[in-house]
Amino acid sequence: MSIKLADYLFTRLRQLGIQSIFGVPGDYNLHLLDFVQPSGLSWVGTCNELNAAYAADGYARINGVSALITTFGVGELSAINGIAGAYAEKAPIIHIVGTPARTIQDSRALVHHTLADGEFRRFADMASHVTVAQVDLKDPRLVPDQVDWALREAMIHSRPVYLEVPDDMVDVHVDASNLTTMICTPSAPVTGYEPVVLDRILDRIYAAKRPLILVDGESRCMGILDEIDRLVKTTGWPTWTTIFGKSLVNEQLANVYGIYAGSLGDPQWKEYFDSADLIINMGPHYSDTNSQNFTTIPNPTVTITLSNTYVQMDGDIYRDIHPSNILPQILEALDTSRVPRVTGPAKSTNEADQLNPSDPITQKDFYRIANSLFRECDIVLTETGTAAHGGRNMVLPQNTRLLGPATWLSIGYMLPATLGAALAQRERTQNPESRAILFIGDGSLQMTVQEISTIIRESLNVIIIIINNEGYTIERAIHGRKQSYNDIAPWRHAQALGFFGADDTHLTRRYFSARTWGQLDAVLRNKSIQDGTGVRMVEVFMGREDVQGALLRLLEKQIGDE
Repeated sequence: MSIKLADYLFTRLRQLGIQSIFGVPGDYNLHLLDFVQPSGLSWVGTCNELNAAYAADGYARINGVSALITTFGVGELSAINGIAGAYAEKAPIIHIVGTPARTIQDSRALVHHTLADGEFRRFADMASHVTVAQVDLKDPRLVPDQVDWALREAMIHSRPVYLEVPDDMVDVHVDASNLTTMICTPSAPVTGYEPVVLDRILDRIYAAKRPLILVDGESRCMGILDEIDRLVKTTGWPTWTTIFGKSLVNEQLANVYGIYAGSLGDPQWKEYFDSADLIINMGPHYSDTNSQNFTTIPNPTVTITLSNTYVQMDGDIYRDIHPSNILPQILEALDTSRVPRVTGPAKSTNEADQLNPSDPITQKDFYRIANSLFRECDIVLTETGTAAHGGRNMVLPQNTRLLGPATWLSIGYMLPATLGAALAQRERTQNPESRAILFIGDGSLQMTVQEISTIIRESLNVIIIIINNEGYTIERAIHGRKQSYNDIAPWRHAQALGFFGADDTHLTRRYFSARTWGQLDAVLRNKSIQDGTGVRMVEVFMGREDVQGALLRLLEKQIGDE
């Protein structure tokens, strides 16, 4: 039994649960694109390849895996920044690149979209640094196993992979027999250490007097979120997340506190954290931005760390024990009568300021007020900048996911990621009313604003909240608070939706603005915002130097040094 290469590849994508593919057409991938829709997949053409990669990243974080198609050279290099971000933050993207025909490559012809040096491997070499597997599908005998291996690597490592499809290979027939077997992530091997590890962990749990649970962002791709939820509920122990881990646990539970921020957060939380005698740390991701400049990394002498490839405790590392194996064993063996019942620190109870309806909107209270907008199963996205910092203090409804920057911090990412995440959520839930709510600064918006048109075209239900503070406020806080390089050209956001394709008859009910608390309250209560559909835009005006948290400390230091 044989099948065309394109049909084989796209069948495999469907089997992985991918329903839509992002990308941009180019002359070396056009024939491949002919097979997308006939295969049962939806084609989501974006405005450029970088946005397509960002969208694929957002889709992967909700769906578990995604696919992207670009053309050789110019297309794939435009996308590589997005691929690198997916690599850094563990989002598996199947990046498919349409390349010149084998004859052209073999002859070293100086064709377009190359560096005019006859060398056709340079771009694959570049991709090798930000993908975990690379295959060049040139030999029909090898194609099925090459495709399957690359896709399996994406699933195992939760990182992008790179597949080259020469233009003349698209409809070459390949063996189809592999398609009867699903691509599965292999089970972790039995190391023999499991009984020892299990006993040691249980002993530590039973002996703990000041325990806590810390959930980090790599738990998302480890397949253990249900088990983490059970552990948090079963123990009742104080639970925090990192920035990257926010929304991976149910923030409505009484023992879930929010993001642990060390000295930047509640002093009582820090005191409890510092005096803990047991920290169960899951899915660690120790970048500077995720660990408050390395200050919130747990003390290894009291920490049991469950990583994707090892378990560590008391200085001992047990490799190749995957949390998806050991965590269910812990829950099964746990004697709940012996689990210490502990009282954590008080939750933050800062008195909310009384807001004068005529006062200007400020960062300090904005995200608390906007929090009332969220509903269960929403996706909330906070762009790098003041939005990301403000979103850390939101309290999310159950089953609500938040996507915020953790390590890569490429500004402009969140708007196309909203496209991908919202589409994945709609496909996954089969709910046309599922919502995504994006908080994005006016500077970041200018990076990738074109994708509003794709969101409109795909009829996605998205609320875009623009923080208009006249430029790159996060950069002003870091350095150059008065420098012109942190300024941007002013835009008339009220005209954006019409320009990008929204129906003129609905525009007056889709754009809103607010400069004061009273105006914001009216916007958030508006029926179109609460229960409307399609794309709606809310422009919120704030001060150029209005920041909070770590950004405020940076700004104050800068002012003090002037």
